[in-house]
Amino acid sequence: MKVNVYVTLKPGVLDPQGKAIHHALEGLGFEGVSDVRAGRFIELDVADTISDADLDAMCAKLLANTVIENYRIERP
Repeated sequence: MKVNVYVTLKPGVLDPQGKAIHHALEGLGFEGVSDVRAGRFIELDVADTISDADLDAMCAKLLANTVIENYRIERP
């Protein structure tokens, strides 16, 4: 089974990668973008027996830095 994990910075955490993307978009002539926040997408292929608690533990212990990042797990 495929599981998608989205990791994003918490509000208020500086995002230099997002700022660089925003600056590059402006440099390419794209207007109307007021802010950019960059994150990560992780796709896991797991056994059907993996519980939500196990997935949560994977995220909390390895896939996300919970001090500065939030994560969301989706089972499509």
